[in-house]
Amino acid sequence: MSKPDHVFDREQEWASLVGFASDTGAGARLGVVSGRRRQGKSYLLQALAGSMGGIYFPALEVTEAVALRLFADELIRFTGAPVPAFRDWIDAIPYLFGVVRDRAIPVVFDEFPYLVKASPELPSIIQRELGPGGSGASSSARVLLCGSAMSVMGGLLSGTAPLRGRAGLEMAIRPFGYRQAARFWDIDDPRLAAQVHAVVGGTPAYRREFVRGDAPSGPGDFDDWVVRTVLNAGAPLFREARYLLAEETEIRDPSLYHSVLAAVADGNTTSGGIAGYVGRKSNEIAHPLRVLEDSHLLVKERDLFRPNRSYYRVVEPLITFYQAIMVREWARLERGDAATVWRGSRGRFLSQVVGPHMEVLCREYALHADPAAGEVGSGVVPDPSNRTQIQIDVAVLAPADHGRPRRILSLGEVEWDRVMGAEHVARLRRARDLLAVKGFDTRDTVLTCYSGAGFSTGMESDVRLVTVDDLYA
Repeated sequence: MSKPDHVFDREQEWASLVGFASDTGAGARLGVVSGRRRQGKSYLLQALAGSMGGIYFPALEVTEAVALRLFADELIRFTGAPVPAFRDWIDAIPYLFGVVRDRAIPVVFDEFPYLVKASPELPSIIQRELGPGGSGASSSARVLLCGSAMSVMGGLLSGTAPLRGRAGLEMAIRPFGYRQAARFWDIDDPRLAAQVHAVVGGTPAYRREFVRGDAPSGPGDFDDWVVRTVLNAGAPLFREARYLLAEETEIRDPSLYHSVLAAVADGNTTSGGIAGYVGRKSNEIAHPLRVLEDSHLLVKERDLFRPNRSYYRVVEPLITFYQAIMVREWARLERGDAATVWRGSRGRFLSQVVGPHMEVLCREYALHADPAAGEVGSGVVPDPSNRTQIQIDVAVLAPADHGRPRRILSLGEVEWDRVMGAEHVARLRRARDLLAVKGFDTRDTVLTCYSGAGFSTGMESDVRLVTVDDLYA
């Protein structure tokens, strides 16, 4: 089935959903679709249900009785016939399976966590009806449970959860990659695309709903675009970073979670550093860190050269921008002084937002640019002789080969607004020599410089040079 023209990209997700929803096997099927808000889950599932003549039920945060009445109304629209009043979901789910019999169609329960909050037994009811002797055995419904509360959706199929082992589809709808995001925003200038992505990432709704299609007209319009959108107190995007946490049901102390995110955005990337920043003990932030990881707001990445070390990174660019630029100037921004605030924040934007974000883009580029890559990340190489540490921004390792030294395919350093030269290459050469001593295979290691500002003349021919244009080529 062809994807509707109004659905941008999402080719792989569409193919998987259509394949699941059109499965002609006997009995009802269960799928789970998750992802943070604003990523286009509802948009995609509405298109699926509409294209296949299915059922789309958008749940609301209401009582069980109201939810059941709304669900009955949806079934009336689907069947064109009267539907009995449901006392509970024990009545409603078998009735649903009973009316969906003739052909395979998607049945979407959107914002499923709202239903679970009002009716905690609902997953168990669905599990029973999907099981042996349940009403789903003679149904052709392809049930899709969708939600944005990542902690709830992640728990549906984990551990001893009733639906564990029942799902034939598990799909996470993630933000667009940086190249797709550039096309979505209709930006063809690579430097401009990278800067916009450093602010709003790849979240589709930020262009469609939050700025009403307002995109920078060119590189010279970027500063004005920031002022009239994300720093504009009257624009929906202005407070969005504060609201992202409110959607997670497990968060009981928002101030603590905001503080943890602020710590990471400010460069405190270890659990000890985060704990010190927020004024708590390390064991007291273990749960917030886990919830933020489950919510896809933080990611934990290991140091490729020191296996016992790991670092946290903020996944959502808008949160990094908010913490670096907006928090300290919130009062002035609310007064409408966005232009002045931005003029004084440009340096901080380059060093704390775009620079680190460029590293993330380069790691993503390296992962897809080298077909032999097994793992891409970053790491620190201690240099005892010089009593320093060498930060490797982009390290590309070959897949592990048991019994042999790990091959390092590439070591790279990233600069956004500085011309790269001989000193960067010398640092990478030193790191390569130190890693060889530690037992890594560096015989074929390529030294790579990634720069948004260019390279000095006379760079060695054996050094790979990657520009922002290359990232988007």
